[in-house]
Amino acid sequence: MSQSPATLPPVLLHSEAELARDALATPVLGRAVRLARWAGPDTRVGAGGELVDEQLPAAAAELGLADGADGLEPGDAAAYASEAWRVAVDTGLVEVEDADEDDAEGTVATGEELALITSGGPQDVLGIWLGALDTVFADATVPDLENLVDVIQGGGEIDFAELGWDPQAEAEFLEGVLGNLYLLTVSEGAPEDGAVPLPALAASMIVPDDMGEPTDDILEQVSDAMMRLDDQFRMLEPVGLVEYQPVDEALMADVDEAEAAAAAGEPLPDVDDEDVTRYGMVRLTPLGLYGVRARMLDAGVDAPAVGDLADKGADSLLDATAGFPRAAAQAEIERWLGGDAGGGGGGGSRWPRRATSLPPRAGRTRGRRCGGSTASRRCPWSAARPSPRFARSSTTRSSAASRACGSPSTGPRMCPPPPRAWSSG
Repeated sequence: MSQSPATLPPVLLHSEAELARDALATPVLGRAVRLARWAGPDTRVGAGGELVDEQLPAAAAELGLADGADGLEPGDAAAYASEAWRVAVDTGLVEVEDADEDDAEGTVATGEELALITSGGPQDVLGIWLGALDTVFADATVPDLENLVDVIQGGGEIDFAELGWDPQAEAEFLEGVLGNLYLLTVSEGAPEDGAVPLPALAASMIVPDDMGEPTDDILEQVSDAMMRLDDQFRMLEPVGLVEYQPVDEALMADVDEAEAAAAAGEPLPDVDDEDVTRYGMVRLTPLGLYGVRARMLDAGVDAPAVGDLADKGADSLLDATAGFPRAAAQAEIERWLGGDAGGGGGGGSRWPRRATSLPPRAGRTRGRRCGGSTASRRCPWSAARPSPRFARSSTTRSSAASRACGSPSTGPRMCPPPPRAWSSG
């Protein structure tokens, strides 16, 4: 894996007020706030802080969710309610007091952070939203745990080896994908609408930098990564991180028809394999740019924002902007001349406050429940996944990836891997 660049291009962020409004409008945070206001002394929670099963229908009703309505499949309403409750607990919108006995139910009280939703400033709201993003990100790295009971050890902990799941590796993979998406968004020559084909994003994490044409094994890995990312982006969209156009399911039918025709010796049906958008397209929202940058800064990555140089001298401004993309350099100089942040070229600030500094993340030291202190700790009840899953044969997946990114038999790759934005080595 290639090394991260020393400094990423600067990102032009929306104002804190705009981002806070966007955060409050996200379905995930909005539902968490509604459940926090709904909860009370009679709310029943388990030993891990989760809503007991008997409470989920009432919670879903409070959110206006019902299976069979608005395209929800059986179990989706409860899964969305469960996710909203986890976000409320993890961000401090509600406080759960564990019972004295292991098998007893806990009690619920209003959390200190709930008042900040209406009385706090934009940074307070963004801090709560970052906490919600942490929860959804952690859930997105959890695989389907259909046989969870079979792999739980005697002490009640999950046997990760039996699952074939490495929580740290899963989290690092998704962080790397988001880092690459961020880099593609802020770099010179970025797509006008910021949308990146899903195969390109998957290939950026799989295909070695020095590989010319991908082998069949590499294509299979890219295809598997695409399917994982398809699920994960469906989960990250409701928290406002991305806008996502999912993989076209009709594409799988096209592949099956082509394979059946080839096996029967019949002419291949016409398939539009030039339309890479059918394989999924994803873009970071303005709130997503803010969120990914926050995670990068937490990881020690130098991720500057336009406006960082507003209080620096002219020499520092010229030295730094010499390596910026043209649009970023122009925006940085305009802010310096306009006195954004009260420094630089002087004159009263004519720019809204930019979200260049990070607020304290709500629930950051609170930690996730269900034992342990690592970021990979997960609760059995958190395995309820509201996003749909897709079962596809390895042959179909490999064929889809081959057509999306090319193969030795189909010619040049349509989706060459972009440079990796940040990595651990």
